[in-house]
Amino acid sequence: MKRHTLSVLAVLVVGLSAPLHADAQQDRPNIVLILMDNLGYGELGVYGGGILRGAPTPRIDKLASEGMRLLNFNVEAQCTPSRSALMTGRFPIRSGTYEVRGVGAPGRPEGLTQWEITIAELLSAQGYATGTWGKWHLGSTEERFPTHQGFDEWYGIPRSYTESMWPSSNETNGMWPSVGAKQGWNKNIVAPEPIYDARKGEKARQVAELDVERRRNMDAEITTRAVEFIKRNAKTGKPFFAYVPFSLVHMPTLPNLEFAGKTGNGDWADCLAEMDYRTGQILDAIKEARIEDNTLVIFTSDNGPEATHPWEGDSGPWRGTYFTAMEASLRAPFIIRWPGKIPASKVSNEIVHIVDLCTTLAHIGGAEVPKDRPIDGVDQLDFFLGKQENSNREGFPAYVADRLSAVKWRNWKMHLISQENMYDPPQKLPLPKIINLLTDLKEERDVHMSNSWVRQPMTKIIDEFEASLQKYPPIKPGTPDPCVPLK
Repeated sequence: MKRHTLSVLAVLVVGLSAPLHADAQQDRPNIVLILMDNLGYGELGVYGGGILRGAPTPRIDKLASEGMRLLNFNVEAQCTPSRSALMTGRFPIRSGTYEVRGVGAPGRPEGLTQWEITIAELLSAQGYATGTWGKWHLGSTEERFPTHQGFDEWYGIPRSYTESMWPSSNETNGMWPSVGAKQGWNKNIVAPEPIYDARKGEKARQVAELDVERRRNMDAEITTRAVEFIKRNAKTGKPFFAYVPFSLVHMPTLPNLEFAGKTGNGDWADCLAEMDYRTGQILDAIKEARIEDNTLVIFTSDNGPEATHPWEGDSGPWRGTYFTAMEASLRAPFIIRWPGKIPASKVSNEIVHIVDLCTTLAHIGGAEVPKDRPIDGVDQLDFFLGKQENSNREGFPAYVADRLSAVKWRNWKMHLISQENMYDPPQKLPLPKIINLLTDLKEERDVHMSNSWVRQPMTKIIDEFEASLQKYPPIKPGTPDPCVPLK
């Protein structure tokens, strides 16, 4: 149970109105949110990859033709921050969910405090069935599992697929730990990554441990459970929110054995083929249940591409890796389909941020976001529906861990810290570096001298955000529950 104070609960009564009557629930669309793990901008056919990467992606490409595709959808630089932003509509610097070494160590809880309000909680209060399957990465203790954050059911792991390499005993086990040791991975992990099966109101059951063999099967297991959830709720007519965070193409990037060797182009291409197939299974389940017209589908990624050999991903035209503020880190593929509502074959370069999804999906589901805390997400529904050409967002601050590393505004970017690769040390710049993202996709040319005027709108973004942090002090990483930061 959430440990909110009475004052906070009183505010939330306004935002979390009573569940809708059955007839009203019929008007609420189902929501299926497919989140790939570290899928780079340049992997899909519709983003210039596909066959060039060794495997076509026909199901995902077709999904794009049936809806809207964004060229400037932005995420956070790391896994936990992106997922936190998606769930809460708040930049992770506010909720203490940015990734720094030491967080999650013994005695320091990781993930979202119970004070945070997730999109699953908002939709659940509106009568939605809610389920998620796969990596959570927002808390590895019982009280911070998804079933304590608004989800009716969950099957998956609390932390990362990287940890599948540690209990492994296959022939490559000698190489993978040496790679991890060099980078300092697994420093705080004291046991193999558990796989849980959980239901709201019950204690989560550990059903297995994550090893390489289980890692290969995760997306098949995720898909089976997601499809069953979709069909089950379609039969009852109850609106549902299915959050499907797949494991692909997170390292170790290994396909299910049914797909191993299928493309003839190696593990990575086989994984892309499996990813496309699993997405197709989800789409087929929606169609077979005859709920396509009343189901909103989103396909996106939490981060830019993998940067560690031998699992490097592709960032398309952009430069850099995730765990930085380069465009390769910030821009992710994004497709949204809602038949009869969202225009088909629409492509836009307008800025949208992952925090906007929480606010937008809340609106779609008939909920209001909490009013007792700063919410960074903006409502993009009219933009998605084609009622306006421009996004409701012009820019945002880009943090890497707790460092304000860059700011984006329209077609411009201002770097405050230099870091191209996740393994490079971040270096504070003596003067901001200004990039024109229309003419310099590789972010190589500083045009500060001839375009210093763009510092003004970007400085305004910084000043307003920092003023907000002063007014509403952020939650520190590792803060235990109960946490009630507002006075």
